[in-house]
Amino acid sequence: MGGLVPGVERIAVLRANAIGDFLLSVPALDALKSAYPDAKVTLLGLPWHAEFLAGRPGPVDEVIALPPITGVSTSEGGHPVPGGLCEGLRDRSFDLAVQIHGGGRYSNPFVRRLGARVTAGLRTPDADELDRWVPYVDHHHESLRFLEVAALVGGRAGGLEPRVAVTGRDREELAAAFGEPPPGLVAVHPGARDPRRRWPVERFAAVADRLGRPVVVTGSAAERDLVEGVVAAMRRPAVAAAGMLGLGALAALYERCDLVIGNDTGPRHLAAAVGTPTVAVYWCVNLVTYGPLSRTRHRPLISWTTGCPVCGVDGVDPRGERCPHDVSWVRDVPVDDVLEQAGDLLAETR
Repeated sequence: MGGLVPGVERIAVLRANAIGDFLLSVPALDALKSAYPDAKVTLLGLPWHAEFLAGRPGPVDEVIALPPITGVSTSEGGHPVPGGLCEGLRDRSFDLAVQIHGGGRYSNPFVRRLGARVTAGLRTPDADELDRWVPYVDHHHESLRFLEVAALVGGRAGGLEPRVAVTGRDREELAAAFGEPPPGLVAVHPGARDPRRRWPVERFAAVADRLGRPVVVTGSAAERDLVEGVVAAMRRPAVAAAGMLGLGALAALYERCDLVIGNDTGPRHLAAAVGTPTVAVYWCVNLVTYGPLSRTRHRPLISWTTGCPVCGVDGVDPRGERCPHDVSWVRDVPVDDVLEQAGDLLAETR
C-alpha cells in the first residue's frame, strides 16, 4: 500500500488507551519495527504503558506518557493539549509519526503538530488528512486495521495476533503477591469495562465448578464484587485475586495457567498474548472488531443479541444512541457451550 520512507531513524506511534487496545496494536508495531529495524520506536501512550513496557522485549523502545488530552489520551472533555507539549515532542525530530488511535478527529491534528517528515494513520471523513492514510470504517478488526496503517509506510505483517514476553520481574512479582501457582490452574476473569459485555457471575461459577481444576478468579480492585461473587457462587474452593496483581504479575499468572475463561476484555488479550488458551464470551459486534483471529487455542462464544434486553434499542448501528441500561447483553450464551469449549482445550493439556 505504500513504500518505505527513506532515512527513518525516529518513529512516533500514538496509541494511548487500555491494555486490550495496546495488545491489538502489537502486530502493527512489530511490522513497523521490522520495516525500520534500526529506528527508535517511541510510543505516545499512558503511564501504565511506561511501567508495563519498561525492560520488556518488544517493538517499543521508549514510552512517552501523555497527560490527559481530550480525544488523544482521555475520552473526557475539557483537556486541551498542554502548552509546550508538542513543541517538546517536535524537538525529538521524528521522521515518521503514525496514528493507530482512532478515526483522527482529535488525534490527527495532534499528530500533525509533532512535525514529523511523514505522517500516516486513520481518517474518518470529518478528520484532518495525514500524508498517508486509510479510511476508518466500522466493523473492521482492529489488528487488521492497524496493519493497514503499517503497510502505508512499508510495514508487512509477520503475524496477526500479538505476543508479549513475560519477564523475570513479572514472575518475581507474581511469587511475592500470589506464591506458587498449582499445576493445572484455570483462571476465570468475570469483569469487563462495559457491564453489557459481562457474562453473569453465577454462570462463570457453574463452569468453574464443573472443570475439576484448581481455579483462581482474577480482577482489578474495582471488580472485587464480581470476583467475590464468582467465588461465593461456587461449590468448590477457589482463590479470589481481586486487586492483588499488577499487570506484569497477571501476565506471569496467566502464563502458568492451562486456560483463561472470561469476557471480551483486556486480560483475555493478555492471556492470549503470553501463549495461554482462552475461552471468552463475546457480543457479536465486538467479536468483529476485537475477537481472536484464530480458533485452535482461542474459542469465542457468541451472543447474537442485537437490541437492549430492557428497552429494545438497536445496538448494531455504530452511530446509534446508547441507551442508559447496563444489563448484560451476553447472558444468552449457555453454560454448556462455554464448558464444552473449555473442556476441549483442557483435554490437550492432560
